[in-house]
Formats: sequence, structure tokens, C-alpha cells
Amino acid sequence: MKGSQLTLYAANQSHRKLHKTVVDWVLDEVAKVGIHGATVTEVREGIDAHGRYHAARFFELADQPVAVMVAAPDAQVDALLESLRTARVRLFYTRCRVEFELLGEPEES
Repeated sequence: MKGSQLTLYAANQSHRKLHKTVVDWVLDEVAKVGIHGATVTEVREGIDAHGRYHAARFFELADQPVAVMVAAPDAQVDALLESLRTARVRLFYTRCRVEFELLGEPEES
């Protein structure tokens, strides 16, 4: 299949939306548009879109940068971006064209 890989960058884990962390809220939005997988990567250090430094510290992880990555058909990625825009969540993102496929046989339950 062809589509897009979307990576959303949250400056730190302490940002909240509707009483949830922004990451948890984004994961809910990912599921709502029918995307069936996402990867959350906690980053040790980063500089946000305003040039501010953020880092995970031994005693305080709230300022740790986080990235959420999905790969999905363009229609689902477009729907996710529209949902984020409508909610006025301020996130930096990158979007790249990708080919993807699920390998292997489904596991029997």
C-alpha cells in the first residue's frame, strides 16, 4: 500500500488536552480516524519550534520530548491532521510518502 508516514513532535510530556497528556489525546485521535498502529518514542533531548531546549532529567521527566509516528493511507493521515487542526493543538510534524505492508500470517487466538 502507499500512503504517508506522519511524525508528530510534542515538546514535552506535560502538555495536556482534555485532561489527558497530549500524547494520550493524539493516540485517541489516531484510533478515531481508523489508524491501527502508532509508535511513541520518548526522546532524551530536543529543541522545540520556538528554540527552547527540552530534556529528560533524572528526577523530572515532564519536560521529556516525545514523537508519535504513524503510517497509513493518505485519507486517514489527512483526517488525523484535520482533527488536530480543528482541536487547535500546536504540534510540529513531518509527513513523508511511504509504501507499507503487513507481513506474515495473522496469529490464531
